[in-house]
Amino acid sequence: MLPTDVIDRAHAGRCTKEDALLLAAVPLSELFALADELRAEAVGDAVTYILNRNINFTSMCTGTCRFCAFREDDGYKLEIPEILRKVEEAVCAGATEICIQGGLRQDMRLDDYCGILESIKFEFPSVHLHAYSPMEVWHAATGVGDGVSIRDALTALKKSGLGTMPGTAAEILVDEVRARICPDKLNTSQWVEVIRTAHRLGIKTTATIMYGHIESVQDRIDHLFLIRDIQAETHGFTEFVPLPFMPYNNELGRTMIRNGNYGTTGIDDLRMHAIARIVLHTHIQNIQASWVKLGPKLAQYALCCGANDLGGTLMEEKISKSAGATAGEYMPPPEFDWIIRNAGRVPKVRNTLYEYI
Repeated sequence: MLPTDVIDRAHAGRCTKEDALLLAAVPLSELFALADELRAEAVGDAVTYILNRNINFTSMCTGTCRFCAFREDDGYKLEIPEILRKVEEAVCAGATEICIQGGLRQDMRLDDYCGILESIKFEFPSVHLHAYSPMEVWHAATGVGDGVSIRDALTALKKSGLGTMPGTAAEILVDEVRARICPDKLNTSQWVEVIRTAHRLGIKTTATIMYGHIESVQDRIDHLFLIRDIQAETHGFTEFVPLPFMPYNNELGRTMIRNGNYGTTGIDDLRMHAIARIVLHTHIQNIQASWVKLGPKLAQYALCCGANDLGGTLMEEKISKSAGATAGEYMPPPEFDWIIRNAGRVPKVRNTLYEYI
């Protein structure tokens, strides 16, 4: 049985790291019941999703992340007309959000990142642009010929039409882990700098964790508490998204599989979502179960383990697919509704800021 004081602290939004370590080992029935109770307390029975399109505008990248299967030396780069065509398709299908991310091209400057946003906003002024990870912002600010501050880069991007940012490139916010899986990526303090600066400029972001590789349970907990601390300061996160590592077609995954580690199991994934709900309760209201990563059936079950959002229609998704995800790239609204209603919940279409549409 979970101690009463642990349950009381969870309801008050004051879960400690010691509590979280205990939760990582308790029987699943107790863990899931507490997470589901807190979910109901925070958001009720509504389960949200968004009509959006994901555009990965280039696969070329100077990065050396060991977990990536998307990067290509001689990959593709979408030109502005092709990006606009994809946006038009999405808008015609009812999308309210365009999510834009890509590799780190050596020749991409801040003006290029701004130009993509400006071109879309000129043609489709009402669409919300959810774009550029903290790594891309860092690259835009410090890349060839620029050398501007993070604040100036974000200010320019916001002026060009940036609405919100994905809080990706977080992976595990523990530098010892980052040194082993993505040594050339921005470090923890740099990721936090970009996020805090964005929030101070009124640019809300998501928050993520990529788990299930070489990190420890303590690393996961440290990551969650860092996210919680930032949120207590800035109130700028709209959601938290646990992302299980996909171990196929990449260097890190091949090493793991040779050693008999095939990545997360369904139990691992559900436990991660439940602990995220409990640790972040009263701080971050929305916990997303990514149907692309988990598959629709496990994502549906995550709705009983603390999650209250299923992400977006996407229309295309290349990064997870390249690493072995098999759930597909598009889920139509009627399928979202079907999954949610069959979980005994109420489907709600939302916008990027979690306002019902």
